[in-house]
Amino acid sequence: MTEIAIPDEPNEIATATESTPRLPAAPEPSALLLWAQEARQAAAVAQSIAKTSFAGQLRDKPEEVTAVILAGSELGLKPMAALKSIDVIQGTPALRAHAMRALVLAAGHEIELIESSPENCLMRGRRKGSERWQEVEWTLQRAAQMKLTEKPEWKKQPQTMLIARATGELCRLIAADVLHGMPYAAEEIEGTVHAEVVPDRPKRLSIAELTSDETA
Repeated sequence: MTEIAIPDEPNEIATATESTPRLPAAPEPSALLLWAQEARQAAAVAQSIAKTSFAGQLRDKPEEVTAVILAGSELGLKPMAALKSIDVIQGTPALRAHAMRALVLAAGHEIELIESSPENCLMRGRRKGSERWQEVEWTLQRAAQMKLTEKPEWKKQPQTMLIARATGELCRLIAADVLHGMPYAAEEIEGTVHAEVVPDRPKRLSIAELTSDETA
């Protein structure tokens, strides 16, 4: 019988593959480059959002809106959620108290409001997997010692402000890593209530002052 020579295909394929020059792998983009790309996209979105009432206090401020969107992205918040959760107060970004609690709870930590009244707020919390609870108490007396009760927002809604103070302190204690550089609640920063700057009220003029002749 005549033998038929059968080529060694695997060896030929391997030889061909080994002889084929390999192209260098494309370098992976750096984290800074990816962030810059995200920033450009955020700026484009901010241009449109800043023209609407959804921007709130940041209306017609696309640069500020961009910064809020980027800061929110690092916290896992989508653009519209970031605008409702982060405030820029005197150049300082801060999370609203409700958003701070939401982020800490979403990370698996626990927060409980034990007692709340216009005079007292008691909260407790613990890290995920921990058995130890941390308690924080804020009273109107404590706020008065820090001269907080003299501020307009404390006179209007002391119960809300006590909860905000307790929230900020408790979240810093049990989950500072969740806050990513924004450790203070917006309500903790002077002159604000739910991110709205409380302006000084203009002096009211009397009828006599309004009708007086200054040139007399």
